[in-house]
Amino acid sequence: MSDIKVAVLGAAGRMGTQACAAVEAADGLDLVARLDHGDTVSRDTLAGADVAVDFTVPAVTEANVHAVLDAGVHAVVGTTGWDDDSRARVAAHLAELSPRGTGGRGSLGVLIAPNFGLSAVLAMTFAAKAARYFESAEVIELHHPNKVDAPSGTARHTAAAIATARAEAGLGPSPDATEAGWEARGADVDGVRVHAVRLRGLVAHEEILFGNEGEQLIIRQDSFDRASFMPGVLLAVRSVVSRPGLTVGLEHVLDLS
Repeated sequence: MSDIKVAVLGAAGRMGTQACAAVEAADGLDLVARLDHGDTVSRDTLAGADVAVDFTVPAVTEANVHAVLDAGVHAVVGTTGWDDDSRARVAAHLAELSPRGTGGRGSLGVLIAPNFGLSAVLAMTFAAKAARYFESAEVIELHHPNKVDAPSGTARHTAAAIATARAEAGLGPSPDATEAGWEARGADVDGVRVHAVRLRGLVAHEEILFGNEGEQLIIRQDSFDRASFMPGVLLAVRSVVSRPGLTVGLEHVLDLS
């Protein structure tokens, strides 16, 4: 079997630099292109890549994915800032490219991962399973001060999964007697409060808090070095070539959904 050819978008950034090094060191993968700010994403600049990995910024990541698909290349996306509308546009683009008779699932795949850290994916999965058993639920995410979006994509993904599990279990809103000062209560993500901390010295961390009368469950995940994300990135690159259509979340690749 020939190597999977990989292009990295945002190759000069912190995550892009790590991704390039990880691909170069991995068996069965071949780094064929490094693209960064100012580079056009096209069939030519992708240099024959099978998979493009996007670690750019929220302002350009969706346009990059559409350009990658137009070039006939699979995409793995680690950039945050995605919402239901942007994901729907990518799904529609994939459907337009799909061969007839595939039900909208063509040969190209896009995998959008809010987090590539295996510990983070496990924490999100555990939280979704625990959510139905607790009256209260809140999320705290902690990141370095250079992060441009808040709350993080990981925290939004976590909160959305918690909200879905609570709704399926017939739970109402978490108890909260707040009447004033709502700005101190964090963002509302599908009814789950999410708090964002930006502090020098942090990398990426998340606490998921559940509470009942007389008991508390805390699920905490810590990423101390960006190198910890690379096993997940490599797994996504190897998996997306055989996962047509849109996949959101690395848990599906890990069979944790």
